Amino acid sequence: MGSGCASVRVPPPLPAVLSDATFTPAPAAVGPDQLFVLSPAMRAYLDSPEFHGVLRRLGPERGLVEALYTKGELKLEYDASVTRNAAETFDARMGNCLSLVVMTAAFAKHLGLEVQYQDVMIDETWTRSGGLYFASTHVNLSMGKRRTVQARTLGGEERMITIDFLPPEDSARYNTHVIEERMIEAMFMNNRAAEALAENHLDQAYWWARAAVLHLPTYSTPYNTLGVIYQRHGDNALAERAFKATLTLEPESTIAMHNLVPVLSKLGKEAESKALAARLATLEPTPPYHYFHLAMKALEELRYAEARELLNKEVRRAPFNHEFHFWLAMTHWRLGEANAARDELALALDNSTTHAASERYSAKLAFLRSQIGQRQRAY
Repeated sequence: MGSGCASVRVPPPLPAVLSDATFTPAPAAVGPDQLFVLSPAMRAYLDSPEFHGVLRRLGPERGLVEALYTKGELKLEYDASVTRNAAETFDARMGNCLSLVVMTAAFAKHLGLEVQYQDVMIDETWTRSGGLYFASTHVNLSMGKRRTVQARTLGGEERMITIDFLPPEDSARYNTHVIEERMIEAMFMNNRAAEALAENHLDQAYWWARAAVLHLPTYSTPYNTLGVIYQRHGDNALAERAFKATLTLEPESTIAMHNLVPVLSKLGKEAESKALAARLATLEPTPPYHYFHLAMKALEELRYAEARELLNKEVRRAPFNHEFHFWLAMTHWRLGEANAARDELALALDNSTTHAASERYSAKLAFLRSQIGQRQRAY
């Protein structure tokens, strides 16, 4: 990710990774300019008697938390399907952790509060979409009254409160480190690129990834995103450059290594590809989704007991991945283990990260419960 260190990090020499002429020009402005802009609807909410009443009762920091995230006010909800700017998040009343951080920061800055962004040091969460695998990290923010220069110098008390979109019992046990707003902006642009890539909108994905690279050249992730875009576009030489730029910035990025191995092979660099694959195998002998893919093959071949064991391995190392719980539920059902199937499907629902997934799992769970009820009555 990024660093909030006081010293300025000078990027190492990187290969030329941009190729504007390869893609159709962006139809609209691409960048962070609108990220924190308050919409008329947001300003109207800030001016409402209800909002002012909450601020008078609790103060700006806790009043903002109460207004935005306590049921009975806006009822903002978590949804990981798309990364939105502040205005879009407010309009949709939902967003992923980055979207919710951005919208909260926009409100907080309007109220004159100091905002601090944090990278939460949790293990990467892997998901699949559009035939791609995505590693997600987590951010939160703290906010409080602006301190004077004298207070900062004397180490005055910080009245910062932290807002996190993980459950409190989960977020409190993780370490964090401060990141700059420029990193938040680059993360936003990279997310937009990845989401466009998942929809196979390669031109749109390119311009967002390009903007992220130019905005924060020391941030490794957008280079990897560019590499995948080039790879899907059939530009393997450019993909190689982008993945190698990622590895220049983050030498042990197993994600970039996974992506680079087949690209080198397609370019006829077999020795380099094999050497990198061997290094990758030592760093990550069982990559994400390793047991899942073996389980899918076992399911195709009707080896349900083996599939159950393989999926249990994935669930143990990624307990919050809803897809693993869903397929484990289906495997239990095939084995005639109805109650276990119901429990796993309930866990899939609890861990779903989008409204579409929640609705799908809710329907399947209702059906499964009805089937269990019919079986019990038949007995």
